[in-house]
Amino acid sequence: MTETNIQAGRLITLEGGEGAGKSTQINTVAALLKERGLKVVTTREPGGTRLGEAVRGVLMNEYDHPMPAMSELLLMFAARAAHLAQVIEPALARGAWVVTDRFTDASYAYQGAARGLGDDAVATLERLVQGERRPDGVLVFDIPVEQGLSRAGKRGHGNRFDRETVAFHERVRASYLARAEAAPERYRVIDAAAPLDRVREQIESALASWP
Repeated sequence: MTETNIQAGRLITLEGGEGAGKSTQINTVAALLKERGLKVVTTREPGGTRLGEAVRGVLMNEYDHPMPAMSELLLMFAARAAHLAQVIEPALARGAWVVTDRFTDASYAYQGAARGLGDDAVATLERLVQGERRPDGVLVFDIPVEQGLSRAGKRGHGNRFDRETVAFHERVRASYLARAEAAPERYRVIDAAAPLDRVREQIESALASWP
């Protein structure tokens, strides 16, 4: 196959609040895509590159003073710029499907909505860093906030996002659901509180709905 005959890959993102099970289900998504004979790259945000993982450590830690919301947003996009340049765009150009645990919807939900920076600040950075790149499909793993936080609490010490208020996480959830409702052609909401076999069925149905 010549380079010009390689079909462009797709970018699939997994989103949702704390304890929704994204990190577990990314393997399910990858396996279902591989069953179609597709090349698949799995990754995560913040992270995916050496720079991104270093930034992740900065973002997850707590400090003597709370991290300013704008610092948090800028760090997210600094990591995302490296992620796009070093992982996502090269994989898509090779014809692979990229499946990432979080992408820019998380910035709209966490920094735009929950931190109160608003959509315009996120959208400005989105245009600067991503150009026209947007996810081809978004799986939103939805779970009631208190149930999700209970699950997250069983993971151990957690991070500073896990320890935010219930109201903060309610704003995150509301943002995700609003974005899904606004663009139903690209978003699929998964009932992450359902039994695992039912979650898998929902994922399979969602992936089948995207050509």
